[in-house]
This record gives sequence, structure tokens and C-alpha cells, in this order.
Amino acid sequence: MSGTGPGAPGGGLLVVGDVVTDVVARHRGPLAAGTDTAAVIRTLPGGAGANVACWASHWGCADVRLLGRVGPDSAVWHERALTAAGVRAQLVVDPQAPTGTVICLVDMDAAAERTFLTHSAASLRLGPGDWSDALLDGVAWLHLSGYLLFSATGRELVAVALAAARARGVPVSTDPASAGFLVELGVDRFLALTDGVSVLLPSRDEACLLTGLPDAADAAAKLSRHVPLVVAKQGADGALVARSGTVHAHVPAVPATPRDTTGAGDAFTGAFLAALVAGAEPEAAAEQGCAAGARAVEQVGGRPPVGPPDR
Repeated sequence: MSGTGPGAPGGGLLVVGDVVTDVVARHRGPLAAGTDTAAVIRTLPGGAGANVACWASHWGCADVRLLGRVGPDSAVWHERALTAAGVRAQLVVDPQAPTGTVICLVDMDAAAERTFLTHSAASLRLGPGDWSDALLDGVAWLHLSGYLLFSATGRELVAVALAAARARGVPVSTDPASAGFLVELGVDRFLALTDGVSVLLPSRDEACLLTGLPDAADAAAKLSRHVPLVVAKQGADGALVARSGTVHAHVPAVPATPRDTTGAGDAFTGAFLAALVAGAEPEAAAEQGCAAGARAVEQVGGRPPVGPPDR
């Protein structure tokens, strides 16, 4: 598991992670406490894991699969959206919890920066009982959403999936997913749980948090002493590609006019993995990731513009 190339050329990409319903509220300026704030609100399919899968498919990966957990309230809607995006979804319907919901507050007066209110619900109940080693049949790459690490059952699933991938020689990537949740989990615990991962895709804030270093390049370099390949996503500042304790490339961002930054990191990851599975070098794959991230911020929601209309 030390390499960063596809485990089986021509194989598929399996994403394991969260499927949620996004309620995106775009407003201008600070929220007015105790009264109304005008906003444009849309309900869209989302979830970091699902978004990554959809962007990978949109970016040309012909065989993208997703394992996730949803509630009975919206299982059919989510499955249809994923199918329309070209993703082969295996959704476990949770009999006790609703589909996770994220309220995305997007301030249009602050470069479309977003704040999340998260009710993970069924998405964090995905566990080892939902896993089968047969999920890796025909798979060249496994991506584990970092959100899995923020629940006990998810952490158990990560351990089982990593062991299965290691046994088959399938490389694994992950992303820390949330700086806020990462603080609660703890840096040392995160690094221990992701031991054996081939590629780490943190945001700038997550890379700095994981290392305690204020500079993103220094942070990426330090992380790459623990993980063979680190690709640090920096938004409008592009991406850093680091290996063996050294930053080897600074990939510039693609200019964009942001409307909603929700899912931009997921878009980067999806396009990056699609290119990597197709045989691209990490630097070239990061260029594809930056292109997808730029496209993502110019639209509303975390998915590429395909699939059924808003619910």
C-alpha cells in the first residue's frame, strides 16, 4: 500500500461515505438574530462521499461506485440522483434514523463562504456490517470519506475496509473532511486510524491542524512523511503536492467567480481521483482537481450539474 498508482488498471473507483440532503441558504451579510434574513433556499442531494463519487463520474471515471447509508425518508430520491450522475450506488436504508441533513449558510457578501449546520443521522451509522469484501471486486481505488472517522461504527468500518484493501493491493485515499470534527476526534487519533492510507487530501486548515504548523506548505511536507502522497487543497490558492517530506508542486487555481463554495473540495477530490485512476501523475491529477473545484464554486450545491431537478 505504499504506492500511489491504481491497484488494477482499468478498474473502478469505490467511494465509501456520507449521503445527505443539503439545504442551501444563500444570503447577503450577517444573519439578523431574532428576526428574518432574506435568502434563496434550495434543497439538493449532497454529502462529501456522494459528492466525490458524482464528480469522479462527471470527470470521466467510467466505473464509480458508492457505499452509503440513508433513511427511508429520501432513499429513493437519493438513489435516483446518484444513478442520474452515473454512480452505481449501494445505499443501505437505515430503519431507525433519517437521512442526514446539512444546512449550508452561504454568505454572498463574503466570497460565497459557507457555514454548515450538520445533523449526520443515518450517514454516521454506516458500519462494518454494511461492508463486504466483494465490494472491491473490479476496484482499482478505494476512497474513504473522512466523515466515517467521526463515529464509532464508521471507525470500525474504516479499519475493516483498509484491511480488505491492503489484502488486495488496492490503494486507499481519504480526506479529513471537517476541521471542526477533527478537533473533537484528535490529531493523533486521526493519524493512527488512517495508517496505511496512500493519499491524504486535506484542506489548508486541516493540514495545518494536523501538524500544528501555520504554513500550508510546511504542513503538507510534514504530513507527507507519514502518508506517501499528500495533496493539500487551498481553494483560490490552488493545491500543493507533497511526497517524502517535500512539496514537489504548487498547482495554481483556475480563476472562478464564486456563487457557492459548498462541495468545492469534494469536486477537487473527485476529479483528482478520476485522473489518478486513469493513470495521470499526481501533479496532472491535481490540475484536474483545481479545474473541477473552480467549476463547482460557480454553481449552487455540491454536485456537478446533472441528475433530476431540485426536490
